[in-house]
Amino acid sequence: MSTACAESILNDLDAKPTSVMALATGNSPLGVYHQLALTYKEKPQFFDKLRIIKLDEWGGIPLESPNTCESFLQHQCIKPLNISPHRYLSFGNHADTPEIECEKIQEWLRDHGPIDSCVLGMGKNGHLGFNEPAEMLSPHCHVARLTKTSQQHSMVESLSQQPIYGITLGMADILQSKKIVLLLTGKGKVEIIQKFMTQKITTQLPASLLWLHPNVHCFVDGSALT
Repeated sequence: MSTACAESILNDLDAKPTSVMALATGNSPLGVYHQLALTYKEKPQFFDKLRIIKLDEWGGIPLESPNTCESFLQHQCIKPLNISPHRYLSFGNHADTPEIECEKIQEWLRDHGPIDSCVLGMGKNGHLGFNEPAEMLSPHCHVARLTKTSQQHSMVESLSQQPIYGITLGMADILQSKKIVLLLTGKGKVEIIQKFMTQKITTQLPASLLWLHPNVHCFVDGSALT
């Protein structure tokens, strides 16, 4: 799964070296990023113009903490692919007013967007980024109150106090991407994957909105279906 996904991403980069790529964190894309890092060792020039935007971030945790999305991306992508600071859009998580971070993201997307490729994993409750199941979803970057399912994510479950909010790109930001890569993998997701595959669209399963997009590449790990 990871190899096939990485090949798809590399084909996109070959066609457009200046691509803007939004990247998720967590176990789902880990193998993909490992494959990209291996490619960099052989063809570093492949990534010279790539621009990366962070999909989401836990709120209230120092960015240097190993539990943050920032630390994950720095370790798995930014440093291995030698992405310079001016080609990486990050956003803080401990600002006095996190809404300011959201405004910064939207301004950048207005100037440099839309996203060319958006790499996503689906959460156990069907979320994308921190677009959590709800009656209504926010279109653009916003401060999201986390569900208990998200607070139990492996990235933060070891913390003495789990974050209660996150910052995330909104569903419109995601759906405006020219291409979306969805990775379906991980234990405990059989039921939510089955619901997703029914193609019934509901805000209670945010990932189901991807059925509205004309260019979604879905990569499924067979072990996630058993």
